[in-house]
Amino acid sequence: MNRRTFAFLAVWLPGLVLLAGTPSVNGLDRADSPPKVPRFSVGYMDRSVNPSTDFYQFADGQWVKDNPVPPDKSRWASFTELAERNWYLIHGILTQAEADTAASLHSPEREVGDFFASAMDTNRIEQLGFKPIANDLARIAHVQTRTELFQTLAAFHDEGFGGVFGSDVSPDEKNSAIYAFELGQGGLSLPDRDYYLKASFAPIREKYLQHVTKMFELLGEKPAKAKADAKTVLSLETDLAKASRTRVQLRDPNKNYNKFSRADLLSREPAIPWKAYLLDRGLEKLPYAVVGQPEFFDAVNTLLNQRPFSDWKVYLRWHVLHSSAPYLQRAVADENFAFFGKVLSGQQRQEPRWKRAAHVIDGSIGEALGELYVRKYFPPEAKARMNELVDNLKAVFRDHLEKVSWMGEATRVKALAKFDRFTQKIGYPDKFRDYSSVVIHRDDYLGNVRRAAAFEVHRNVVRIGKAVDRSEWQMTPETVNAYFNPVQNEIVFPAGILQPPFFDMTMDDAVNYGGIGVVIGHEITHGYDDEGRKYDTNGNLNDWWTTADAKAFEARAQKVVNEYDAFEPLPGLHVNGKLTLGENIADLGGVTIAYDALERTLAKDPSKRKTIDGLTPEQRFFISFAQIWRTNIRPAEARRLLTVDPHSPGQFRAVGPLVNLPAFYKAFAIKPGAPMWRSPDQRAQIW
Repeated sequence: MNRRTFAFLAVWLPGLVLLAGTPSVNGLDRADSPPKVPRFSVGYMDRSVNPSTDFYQFADGQWVKDNPVPPDKSRWASFTELAERNWYLIHGILTQAEADTAASLHSPEREVGDFFASAMDTNRIEQLGFKPIANDLARIAHVQTRTELFQTLAAFHDEGFGGVFGSDVSPDEKNSAIYAFELGQGGLSLPDRDYYLKASFAPIREKYLQHVTKMFELLGEKPAKAKADAKTVLSLETDLAKASRTRVQLRDPNKNYNKFSRADLLSREPAIPWKAYLLDRGLEKLPYAVVGQPEFFDAVNTLLNQRPFSDWKVYLRWHVLHSSAPYLQRAVADENFAFFGKVLSGQQRQEPRWKRAAHVIDGSIGEALGELYVRKYFPPEAKARMNELVDNLKAVFRDHLEKVSWMGEATRVKALAKFDRFTQKIGYPDKFRDYSSVVIHRDDYLGNVRRAAAFEVHRNVVRIGKAVDRSEWQMTPETVNAYFNPVQNEIVFPAGILQPPFFDMTMDDAVNYGGIGVVIGHEITHGYDDEGRKYDTNGNLNDWWTTADAKAFEARAQKVVNEYDAFEPLPGLHVNGKLTLGENIADLGGVTIAYDALERTLAKDPSKRKTIDGLTPEQRFFISFAQIWRTNIRPAEARRLLTVDPHSPGQFRAVGPLVNLPAFYKAFAIKPGAPMWRSPDQRAQIW
């Protein structure tokens, strides 16, 4: 969809590798002993490697050797180490809440505890079988007309189910003070259009066909019909994929903003019964919609006329089954994992059931869980220290805006005006979301998931045309991540990421500036990367740059594209420099700003300039940054992320920004001719 929220880390794909469920013995799982705190360590380094030869191996080599990917993971990295420890803490909250049956009805303890109990009651889930989706399947079976088809689709969209296209409600990107209804391409089950269209993914498509066949058989279809229906699903999704824009094309916010009045929407694609769809979504008075990819809906209009009506019913049956699979009985959930976990990501074993349930609760009633989390694990002094660090980084970035040589004064004045409106959110929202209207039963797992999704959809739909709530968060407090929101011109740091290795109250400034300092600088820079720079002081899409300054920026950005295009994580597969450009620019800006902030801190208090473990503060800064990106990953997951993820692989995030910084070469005495050397004319310097 059109919402632009730039996260620091790649976001896991729910429903693929995390949520599929396998009952454990007696429906119980136990967390292992507390995972260690994944803080900075010189023990992760491989000092047998010269930093001028391979800095990633120098900073992370011993850790990479000692930390293979666990069987229940598709990758293992510093942030997954932190996430593991965080989920362990959350597990304690969940089990305590589950046991507290005396908690008041709409308290977060009761909401979270009852939801968790429903997820862990595997006997009940087995007994129910396909009953939780029986009404959905019956409704599809009784659909006789195109209008009824889209009324059914509207009902599914109201409960968070996918199918055919996507819809959302978020601030209007050209009038960011109010919420708008958005429509965009969608309807695919595989991770990206390329999986349907590129020859290199042909083996995946064959396994997908086998998977869909197996799922239909589990639903009760005869093998021949199941195979035929699977072919229909693949064929129809392939047609939708052909009409879809590429990931790179989706990075252009202007081309993905197309405003249609209700009348225009109804008349443009006459085969789509928009009137019935909008009526059933409660949007009969919708003034306009922002359509991300109009040509996609043109293609849907054509397909509705070309393809047999029965194909669409088969397709909807599949999407109900696919969307529900993680919450159904063992055979279905296992088959779901066998493809979306093992085949697509190379994950060998599912995570414990309690952890998968925790992910679902985080995604369903996450602020109720977050309220319990911050009470227990986020001290006030951490929030105060973070605000101090953010203020330091903001001061440095503002100085850079004032002095950067390639920007003209007309653009600079507007850039500074935008920065003066810049805000920050730390830890958790001032007011947690009220889930009291969500009915949560201890014996209805899928029902809880769907009612929570319906609550969220309705909460957004009724806000269309109303003033934007600037206090709202797009991540839960327990999330190990951070983001920049361009339409609100804000950076947001949930409590979950404010832990080692990113933020460590026990470590020296060099380590913290190389960790959370870079994260802060990264998110600030997103406001001025190749996408973020297109939003003005008020968070609206608006071309406020002079032509000369825009060209100067693009010339510097192209150096970043060229650098990352050359990286080859897998034989014959390179990083997509255009897809990852925004994140790479933000990494470069983050390191540049955080290093400058560290030097100012050391100059202000020279007593902090200490050599620790034989390393200067500058060296510890760069090693700390590289250690954030220590990563082991399965080839299948690496291949998937190279296709869909706007972030570069960890080993290249660790070194990609550094080879553009003169201070890096100075810190490790790297000379021309060394493998880590990048000639000055090839180095990118933007902010």
